[in-house]
Amino acid sequence: LMAPRYRDISAADIPVVTLAKGSEIKIICGRVGDVVGPVTDVVIEPQYLDVSIPAGATFTHPTPAEHTVFAYVHNGSGRFDDSDQEAGNRSLLLFEPGDQVVVSAGEDGVRFLLVSGKPLQEPIAWGGPIVMNTQEELEQAFDELRNGNFIKGN
Repeated sequence: LMAPRYRDISAADIPVVTLAKGSEIKIICGRVGDVVGPVTDVVIEPQYLDVSIPAGATFTHPTPAEHTVFAYVHNGSGRFDDSDQEAGNRSLLLFEPGDQVVVSAGEDGVRFLLVSGKPLQEPIAWGGPIVMNTQEELEQAFDELRNGNFIKGN
């Protein structure tokens, strides 16, 4: 129930790291080596990386063991962790708990979003654009929305 925040991040604000074998990582949130992305101070300590790996190259990235980690492939294909199958365009992969992600690019390379963060460990009540912890809180939020007092000033 914290106040919402908005951050306007332009492409010029996003650092890019190029690794020895040509992989390119745009760091929106989180860290690659000593480079930190522009989005900081988020409760769940997320990492949000836009990763491009050229054909035949392999990318290894450490992930906190307690984080939930997923990847969304949006160009090319690759093998993620120990999978025998290549994941291609529009594939979403949820990783088992661990301390790293290893990706080997397919013959055309692969580009994907790698996202992780600490699980909130809270109950979720969801309705449309509003997410709360209980059904009662959700109903109160919709009542406030209908009555015009949902958005509160500081």
